[in-house]
Amino acid sequence: MGDVTVTREMLAAKFGSLFPHLDERQRRLLLGAEARALGHGGIKLVARAAEVREATVSLGVAELESGAEPLGRARRAGGGRKRLADTDPGLVPALLALVEPEERGDPMSPLRWTVKSTRNLADELTAAGHPVSADTVDKLLHAQGFSLQGNAKTIEGKQHPDRDAQFRYISGAAEEYLAAGDPVVSVDAKKKEQAGQYAQQGAEWRPAGDPVRVRDHDFPDKDLGKVTPYGVCDIGADAGFVNVGTDHDTAAFAVESVRRWWDARGSQDYPGARRLLITADAGGSNGYRTRAWKAGLAALAEQTGLEITCCHFPPGTSKWNKIEHRLFSHITMNWRGRPLTSHEIAVSTIAATTTRTGLTVTAELDPGRYPAGIKISKAEMDALPLARHDWHGDWNYTLHPQAAAQAGPAAAPQPAASRPRPDLAQTRPRHRPPPHPDPPRQDPGRHPARPPRPAADRHRRPLPDQGRYPQQEPQRNPPPAAPGRPHHPARHSHARHPR
Repeated sequence: MGDVTVTREMLAAKFGSLFPHLDERQRRLLLGAEARALGHGGIKLVARAAEVREATVSLGVAELESGAEPLGRARRAGGGRKRLADTDPGLVPALLALVEPEERGDPMSPLRWTVKSTRNLADELTAAGHPVSADTVDKLLHAQGFSLQGNAKTIEGKQHPDRDAQFRYISGAAEEYLAAGDPVVSVDAKKKEQAGQYAQQGAEWRPAGDPVRVRDHDFPDKDLGKVTPYGVCDIGADAGFVNVGTDHDTAAFAVESVRRWWDARGSQDYPGARRLLITADAGGSNGYRTRAWKAGLAALAEQTGLEITCCHFPPGTSKWNKIEHRLFSHITMNWRGRPLTSHEIAVSTIAATTTRTGLTVTAELDPGRYPAGIKISKAEMDALPLARHDWHGDWNYTLHPQAAAQAGPAAAPQPAASRPRPDLAQTRPRHRPPPHPDPPRQDPGRHPARPPRPAADRHRRPLPDQGRYPQQEPQRNPPPAAPGRPHHPARHSHARHPR
């Protein structure tokens, strides 16, 4: 086979097919290898075929002849343009002074009360004599350990001294019930949601430029109103039950939700259960101070035959209730970006909630009416079969069904409108004053007729010890004064009698 003459066209075709797949250094080494193979005149021929300078080909030849190890990168260390942080030593301190004015910079920073976006930061730095782009600001912030952070709800209010002890008490009771095969449920009411074509937080996959159209205001729908999902989370079975109410969130609604859970799921999942443990937060319709909640649980205990024990979390610790992060959080994620246009859609969306660990949710619509203002008297509370525990009886108590059946049904609670208002009851006198000795008035809107005065005395002023009206004996228990007006005894004996 004869010798092949390498021409400029052949090299140009070879370089044209390989260069798109090579970086700068690899191209330079390829040119150097071709020039060395061609020998004398190879550098000039290769440079013309590749359309580069002869110095570039010579540099590639020198790198090959040096025998250096592969770099693993396109450029040697230190090559290229220097970083702005190196050429401008005051750039990073100026940036930190803007993003943390309370700690590292001036508290009167111009960006303290504005959004600290990379563009605003870049503009402020440029105006201060540090020209920089928004992308460079982003890289510098990440290099200093910064990232976009939201608010963290970690600052708690005043803690009860028995907070941790109550947590351990609830945990021990739950472990005992679960070990015995008895149901343990966590209950609470979720945030009310508006039913209708209203926006929901979150986003869902949709065709580009075709979002779900919702109302531009949040005024409640007169026909649909709001829905109140009251949840019952079965801890042992990893199952949830949600009673979707359309009326007030009252104690009666909370007890009805527990009753519906027992009829729909609890009685089937625990056919031989004789007791039930409920964990709830400290406030709301199922709070430890709500008398109607205890009265409703007593009626439920009598109806189901269950010994119902309720343990409340200390005030300010409702987020530790299991239902918050084992049921409600998944419901919120399931209906993200999806308007609850009707009650049926709200129920169906809640019922479709599930997790990879096997959570199942049952949801029902409760169209019942639960009027607010129902009061339970102290006598009715004393008649309840309620046994308070030795440890914090206000937070932990048990309602027995046998005692409830023997005591009979409690009197129906009366609405608040039939009872005197507390502010009016406080202003009423505790002791009725003695009857007035004067004759009855004929006209209630006018003063009583004065007795005729003798003619000789008509132009004489009454003596200090004479009153305009017959004297009364001093009251032993004067009525309390109205709020904001202190009560003073009569300073003069001729003071007018109160009407």
